[in-house]
Amino acid sequence: PRFAFFFILFSLANCGLPATSGFVGEFMVILGAVKFNFWIGLLAATALILGAAYSLWLAKRVIFGAVTNHHVAELVDLNKREFLILGLLAIATMVMGLYPAIITDSIQTSVTDLLQHVAVSKIN
Repeated sequence: PRFAFFFILFSLANCGLPATSGFVGEFMVILGAVKFNFWIGLLAATALILGAAYSLWLAKRVIFGAVTNHHVAELVDLNKREFLILGLLAIATMVMGLYPAIITDSIQTSVTDLLQHVAVSKIN
């Protein structure tokens, strides 16, 4: 059940569940794509919806599906080390979803410089 919890949490974060890092990332991608061109934004949103559907289908089959391989049936749940590592990743996923400024503020200067560099024509 511990592995299943983390698997479902990360799958839902991949789907863009609010308060997870996936939501922030998907929101920023769609917002930027729509600002550039509505149809590209619609295409990006469609791709994200298809990705979420696949993630949920995968979680349903892996976690809630029937065990068809005897090697899988012999597996045990997470040990303490694995639980600690996945727990830290889950905390990071939630922190970045609740307060994304930790990351976005630290990369703002680099992104601004990159955008200025790209805006300059290379053709003379």
